[in-house]
Amino acid sequence: MRTPIIFLFVVLLFGTPCCNAQQSKMLQLKEAGETQGAAARIDAYKPYLIGKKVGVVANQSSLVYNVHLIDTLLTHNIKIVKIFTPEHGFKGTADAGALIKNSTNTKTALPIVSLYGNNKKPTADDLKGIDILLFDLQDVGVRFYTYISTLTYVMEACAEQNIPVIVLDRPNPNGYYIDGPILEPQHRSFVGLHAVPIVYGLTIGEYSLMVNGEGWLENNLKCALTVIPMTDYDRYTIDKFPVSPSPNLPNYESIYLYPSLCLFEGTVLSVGRGTDFPFQVFGHPNLKTYDFSFVPQQKQGASKPKFEGERCYGLDLRTYACNFQNNKPYELQLDWLLDAYKAMNENSFFLNYFEKLTGTSALRKQIESGATSEQIRESWQKGLDAYKKIRIKYLLYPDL
Repeated sequence: MRTPIIFLFVVLLFGTPCCNAQQSKMLQLKEAGETQGAAARIDAYKPYLIGKKVGVVANQSSLVYNVHLIDTLLTHNIKIVKIFTPEHGFKGTADAGALIKNSTNTKTALPIVSLYGNNKKPTADDLKGIDILLFDLQDVGVRFYTYISTLTYVMEACAEQNIPVIVLDRPNPNGYYIDGPILEPQHRSFVGLHAVPIVYGLTIGEYSLMVNGEGWLENNLKCALTVIPMTDYDRYTIDKFPVSPSPNLPNYESIYLYPSLCLFEGTVLSVGRGTDFPFQVFGHPNLKTYDFSFVPQQKQGASKPKFEGERCYGLDLRTYACNFQNNKPYELQLDWLLDAYKAMNENSFFLNYFEKLTGTSALRKQIESGATSEQIRESWQKGLDAYKKIRIKYLLYPDL
């Protein structure tokens, strides 16, 4: 097997990361645009691109002060030859799971290669003629959010072709805690590639370093990786993004609730897809013990929502999200899932997707056996402790 060029360049702006235990610190909310991703640090990565044929992994979230990264690079006379885009497409409007076709950017006439269509990993032909690849996607810090899987496959494909990768770091809006079961190998899929918890407490740049450093690429390949860090990132900040990272995460409330509510996607319940408040509610037509109700309808990003046209009864969590500073939710909220399971009182609560989503065979069994959230959480602790020892090696910013 050939040995790829290994080039790891990480700019550390904050010195050695702090190793203290999680502090009792209040979460802060920043308005859109207050925290800029590393894409705004053009002088830090432009020298790597000058005179090169550049590929860019991007979508609607790839902004530099509200100007798209592609437009910014072209203004700086960077030669872009191809755009790659993940789940939901370049404009970020396609349904979850919808296959994205290759296309052409109408504004620039650049080809757009889908990484959520026939292939989730760039082929050798896709990468032909590219000297360096720039990666800039807004992640939300949750294992089943597929942009980190796209990142992994991009790194792997580029390592196979000896193409350097630059990751432009962005804030993790769920970066203030670490929680959930560690992924078990038998449940590995595109919604969970690595042995990490559901909420992993890393920025996407830090995550790329861990993928490379832990040998998680195929055949233990190493990517020629450069991470450009942010200058103003605080793990205790929840950022309001100028655009939504995907169509069903329209605001910070949905992003904040997403790690907990996405567990319902592996059940028969709806999480509000097809409403104006997806991932801020949950419900089912049979949950009539709850007072709140909603009716899913076709919407952009939810063309065939669960229970379309049916009235669902459940819980509205928008007020909970708005009061996050008082709630101090440094853990997944399991009681919502447990309460809904009891209220449904039927054996068909779980879907086969539940294990793939949670990454473990244990959680369904624990819920069915009547385990409490405290007992479930205790079963995760050994795995979380082991993960935290791995994670700390790749931190670019002060720790929790």
